Amino acid sequence: MVIGYHASHEQFSPSQLLLYVRQAEAAGFHAIMTSDHITPWSIRQGNSGNNWAWLGAALSNTSLPFGSLAIPGGWRYHPVVLAHMIATVSEMFPDRLRWIAAGSGEAMNEHVVGKGWPDKAERNQRLRAGCDIMHALMKGDMHTADNPWFSVDRAQIWSRPQKPPMIFGAALSDDTADWMGAWTDGLLTVRKPKEELRKVIDRFRAGGGDGKPVALQLQLSWGRSKEEARNAAWDQWRVAAASPDRLANLETAHEFDLETQAVLPEEMDDVIPLATTAQEVLDLIEDMKSCRVDEIYIHNVSRDQSAFLDFMASEVMPAIDRTS
Repeated sequence: MVIGYHASHEQFSPSQLLLYVRQAEAAGFHAIMTSDHITPWSIRQGNSGNNWAWLGAALSNTSLPFGSLAIPGGWRYHPVVLAHMIATVSEMFPDRLRWIAAGSGEAMNEHVVGKGWPDKAERNQRLRAGCDIMHALMKGDMHTADNPWFSVDRAQIWSRPQKPPMIFGAALSDDTADWMGAWTDGLLTVRKPKEELRKVIDRFRAGGGDGKPVALQLQLSWGRSKEEARNAAWDQWRVAAASPDRLANLETAHEFDLETQAVLPEEMDDVIPLATTAQEVLDLIEDMKSCRVDEIYIHNVSRDQSAFLDFMASEVMPAIDRTS
């Protein structure tokens, strides 16, 4: 079981995140996962560095393996450009960028280049087309494509890793997980109640993903008291109370803040687990592990990352390592 740390670009500056991933490695985490945003989920978060520029520095400052979100079907990056960036990072740091989790994206990150925002059906088609292009380029092929979304004219990636990263599918729903099972190398999803999570994972495996790795982002809010943890979740990750459809279609941090302005602090208890003790964190991990998850990346939504990482180093990671 891999227990990793999620580096949240939306909440912290790139230079702060470098310090946190180094502290996470010292704390005993086994891997790092990163987001890929240009816009935060709330004005209060106040950051969103370029993940691909940051990854080179983060990999050179640590020895851990990394996984990253990516949007190969979006507007910001043509899949040829995205494949080029991934290949360069992977060549410099062999076997360190283990997987890319390809998702269909959110309007907040893609509308910025002024080309609008398609519906979910088209986003899925764009995602599959973008992944197909990246797969071909990572093999070293000279590739030409002319689909409705991406034109490619004799593209080739010359500087490539001997072993390219796996391309996981990033799925929130069981229908998307089922669709991704046959053509991705693995699945990335998020914590849900156990029965819902099992359904997502079972559908992925039934759709062709049997035997492929499953990674999960486990969001929690850590604090020295439940009140501190609750207030941190309410301040920083109120977006968790919004519906998935709204998450994909709102365009600015201000719009997300308006969408969630009526959410009360006590409502956060239903959407983000509050953790104050090592046993509470270990219980959450065990719940997710029981759903046959291979990798768990903990995202503490609180801004107090340094104290959280000290807590994990002294109270949680030693217990995990003793039982692994």
